[in-house]
Amino acid sequence: MTVDQISSVADRPGAGAHAGRAPATGGPRISMTARRHRAFYMFTSPWIIGFLLLTIAPMVYALWLSFTTFDGISPHWRYVGLGNYRELLNDPVTWDALGRAGLFAVTSVPLSIIAGLALAVLVNRPIKARGLFRTLLYLPAVVPPVGAGLAFKLLFDQNSGAANGALTIFGIDAVGWLADPYARYVLLMTVLWAAGNIMIISLAGLRDVPRELHEAARIDGASAWRTFRSITVPLLSPVLLFQTVTGMIASVQTIMPLLLAPLGDTSGVTTVPQSNYLYMMHVFAQYFALGRYGYASALLWVLFVLILIVTGLIFKFTSGAVFYNVDPEAKK
Repeated sequence: MTVDQISSVADRPGAGAHAGRAPATGGPRISMTARRHRAFYMFTSPWIIGFLLLTIAPMVYALWLSFTTFDGISPHWRYVGLGNYRELLNDPVTWDALGRAGLFAVTSVPLSIIAGLALAVLVNRPIKARGLFRTLLYLPAVVPPVGAGLAFKLLFDQNSGAANGALTIFGIDAVGWLADPYARYVLLMTVLWAAGNIMIISLAGLRDVPRELHEAARIDGASAWRTFRSITVPLLSPVLLFQTVTGMIASVQTIMPLLLAPLGDTSGVTTVPQSNYLYMMHVFAQYFALGRYGYASALLWVLFVLILIVTGLIFKFTSGAVFYNVDPEAKK
């Protein structure tokens, strides 16, 4: 067949179908990449919509409130610009509450991580009824904070609490656990009581540590403590970093002191002991006790910025101490 004959055959109708080209279906075709993108946005749309409506929108609204004197009820409010922010910078009560919140975070986060890791190491050993012990130690973590707060309030009540009942057996006078200076220790107990959540996360990290490394260390004569310090802890460093960041964020937002208040007055925070008057207690008082929505919104936005700064500092100063099996900066 000559070149002219091949060209005439290619120009005939339907020649494209004989050449392997699918005939047109009459509509645009969607590529596989476009289908994947569409499926991704369809599956994530509930979360995206919820994030926009329940997170971003309230944050923007709170930011607008922070520039006003709105009290939540009265229509007579005015725009004050940065007045609320200037007031909180000169408010000693705000700084005292922020300092107590920072001290509580610095104290409670390391203790809870150590307690959770210790429990994870214990229940990771080949012992009988290991699953039962894991369940029992994790149960406090699933108790709602309100129930936990009320339980601790009954437990440490000065007149009828079980803690003072145990002390009277040994001839010790009743202690005002829910008042200063002991209230801070009760609050710390509530955090350590729920260390089962950290235990589960640490246990998952321990299960991911290769056994070959422990066996090699044992053959080389390394002690159990040296193996734990030189192998287990470095491999758990990403888990410990995660627990540090999330624990810090949760600790500065705790409302447990309000539940542990001696009189249980949820309409205000005047009954909260001074040692437990943390930053969020100050925010709660401005919102619900004093009705200063604008000033309380400014307090929340300052806390948000401080959390971002502290989180960034944690990542910066721990970047060389965290060991990743896969480089987090590696590009796929």
